[in-house]
Amino acid sequence: MFNKTIKPTLAASLVALSFSALANNSDSESRYIIQVDNNGKGIVKALARQAGGDIKVDADGFIAASFSGKSLAEVKGLLNNPHVKLVEQDQVRRPMALYNDDAGDPSTTQITPYAVYQAQADQVTFNPSAGMKVCVIDSGLDSSNSDFVWSAITGDNDPGTGNWYDNGGPHGTHVAGTIGAADNGYGVVGMAPGVDMHIIKVFNESGWGYSSDLAYAAQKCSQAGANIINMSLGGGGANSTEENAFIDFVQNGGFVVAAAGNDGNNVRSYPAGYPAVMMIGANDADDNIADFSQYPSCTSGRGKNVTTDETICVEATAGGVDTLSTYPAGGATMASLTADGAGVAASSMENSGDASGSTYFMGIGDSVDANAAGKVCVIDRGSISFYDKVNNCESSGGIGAVVINNEPGMLYGTLGETNDTTIPAVGAAFEDRDALLAASTMDISIGASDYGFMSGTSMATPAVAGVAALVWSNHPQCTGEDIRGALKATARDAGAAGKDVYFGHGIVQAADASAYLTANGCSGGGTGEEPTGGDLTLSATGYKSKGTQAVDLVWGDATTSNVDVYRNGAVITTTANDGAYTDSLNTKGGGTYQYQVCEASSTVCSATVTVTF
Repeated sequence: MFNKTIKPTLAASLVALSFSALANNSDSESRYIIQVDNNGKGIVKALARQAGGDIKVDADGFIAASFSGKSLAEVKGLLNNPHVKLVEQDQVRRPMALYNDDAGDPSTTQITPYAVYQAQADQVTFNPSAGMKVCVIDSGLDSSNSDFVWSAITGDNDPGTGNWYDNGGPHGTHVAGTIGAADNGYGVVGMAPGVDMHIIKVFNESGWGYSSDLAYAAQKCSQAGANIINMSLGGGGANSTEENAFIDFVQNGGFVVAAAGNDGNNVRSYPAGYPAVMMIGANDADDNIADFSQYPSCTSGRGKNVTTDETICVEATAGGVDTLSTYPAGGATMASLTADGAGVAASSMENSGDASGSTYFMGIGDSVDANAAGKVCVIDRGSISFYDKVNNCESSGGIGAVVINNEPGMLYGTLGETNDTTIPAVGAAFEDRDALLAASTMDISIGASDYGFMSGTSMATPAVAGVAALVWSNHPQCTGEDIRGALKATARDAGAAGKDVYFGHGIVQAADASAYLTANGCSGGGTGEEPTGGDLTLSATGYKSKGTQAVDLVWGDATTSNVDVYRNGAVITTTANDGAYTDSLNTKGGGTYQYQVCEASSTVCSATVTVTF
């Protein structure tokens, strides 16, 4: 589904779950931790209450209390007692994103979007020799973006839509990047990097098409040899011709995904609502359902005719909120911000350009201040409009403005339709306030970019299409319905326990789906042509070297000169049959990995061995 909201920001590094100190809010300024001798705790608590303190925590060796309007120095003076060991600020801690984009500028370095990590796509290697092809029915893929393997991309036009490789709006280019942007050292990387794609441009200049266009496009996808169809689109009402086209594609072994819709209600959208099509919802980087993601019921009919069918509602989700991907060249706006040379996440507000200089804190920026002349203004959000803040900065002689949010999260804003300021202005996150206030110099850059952010089930759908291509490339003997089943069987539960109307089975997981197919075969019952366990012996020992994970594999009974080593269902190397191999994962922290060793290009394999860190 279309959602062209662009939130340009340079994102932070991936964290599993971390917390950030958030000082300078009203609560943290007045709440303190008092370390005490336990024997004298009662006395200290009484003193704290006499001084106006409200006891919040009573723990072994310390208490925490809030003191309205009192500074740290004042509280220390009031609690001058031999039983008090230390009085310190009680710092605020908040959860940050479970998954984030890599840090950096996609014009100079390759960014892995958060949804890749969230879907485990970074844990599976795409097999380009499997012949996977994704058919993208959308607004075209603009040839001006170089972040694709263009030799692997073909396309068709529908009548009146123009060349499939010309800009039909950024939507189709953004979708295609999520599926298959190249792994080439810059830009973004797709779920199945460099996968073959066939592009069908179905939307006219007004940005819409018809059911017949989609039915015809499905036929063209088949003729192009596509395995997967992606449709980040939809509308109301079913159409039998359209539905039959997708039934035919699936019956011929294909896999079809479509967007659930962006209206945040329980209305069923089509083509996602057809049983032959897997309906995809959107989640954010914190594993929450997107507030816009539609959630139709899995039931239909009335009274005695009521039936339940999970293929007419959301079956799974993927990242679709603030998704970074490819744009037609120069079609997006990207902001970058450094403070004392260190990169800080920022969002573009207005006015392309660059500013570099010393910093000056203008408070809330509610008046002209000559001290800001020639400097980058650092301004707190609050009281007056963003425009007035930036205008006061410029009127003071400021060369650029950074407006900091007054609540957790990034500040996304504009200066309004009547903006007449000229200096570059960016928003910043409240979490970075301390670092920004402490910085002596800043550099701001706002300019055109080949990469931008979009939100919608449109963005989640190609993530699933790309994951399907990635998993399928390692199990090419399976059918599209086999892949669909594996994605649902291994989706990570989110939201309410078990399957629900918002997430369906959960968030798709590439590595788990691939391992599931390895262990159980295409049909999920262990009878497919996947590697069969038990013919080779295998032991696996996991350990850490300087904090980095590694696994030593030792095997026996292989008769070929080379063996294939599988991790989480995907071949990670073909190596000499010398009985030993070390998998250096270059990863810190925890994780679970499943290993098999097979005779090269064979289904003669060891049993699966699991290593958990």
